[in-house]
Amino acid sequence: MDFIEGEIIAFDKPYRWTSFDVVGKARWLLCHRLGVRKLKVGHTGTLDPLATGVVVVCTGKQTKRIDILQQHTKEYVATLQLGATTPSFDLEKPIDATYPTEHISRELIEQVIPSFQGEQWQVPPMFSAVKVDGKRAYKLARKGEEVELKPKLLVIDEIEILSFDAERMQLMLRIVCSKGTYIRALARDIGQRLHSGAHLVALRRTRVGDITEKDCITMTQFEQMLDQAAHPIE
Repeated sequence: MDFIEGEIIAFDKPYRWTSFDVVGKARWLLCHRLGVRKLKVGHTGTLDPLATGVVVVCTGKQTKRIDILQQHTKEYVATLQLGATTPSFDLEKPIDATYPTEHISRELIEQVIPSFQGEQWQVPPMFSAVKVDGKRAYKLARKGEEVELKPKLLVIDEIEILSFDAERMQLMLRIVCSKGTYIRALARDIGQRLHSGAHLVALRRTRVGDITEKDCITMTQFEQMLDQAAHPIE
């Protein structure tokens, strides 16, 4: 593999890592093994720290393809906790409100979920990388500042109920969607449409374009692969 000329690598991002952590670690390993000081490395789409799964990384001249690869559809498996909300719409922040769930049944969920397929206007989460006057929204949110985020048009190609645990009030969904879709915000909207609340308790990205989780390697496997390759350039 010629990482300087350019390669595309699919990583299985660990829990609590940011997408920039993946890029930074891959860059450090490559520069160290190849004996170079600088190397272009970038990812094709941010994945939340509390999510796992596919993060596509480009090196060298392949970084020119990042804009194209970012347009590819993504697939996720998401687990929603119904009946409670958090400010971040996931487990980053503690529960701030609880709601009734006695009226929620499998039948109601089956009526509501199809309404999210197709074009949707979605307000991004405050705890997101969306820029507001040149600043990231999550930085403002962590300072306690309130800002109004504008809704964005996106497309949900598929949304499928994988399971519903009525006792625990947990709903698992498979979602295929366009660039810019926030699954955390989708959880919020589903909770509201069920006349309750909801937040994400687990999220895994299983596909980016044609690249699936089966095509991914861990950072440990990547490091081992580099160790087995040629010695660093003197």
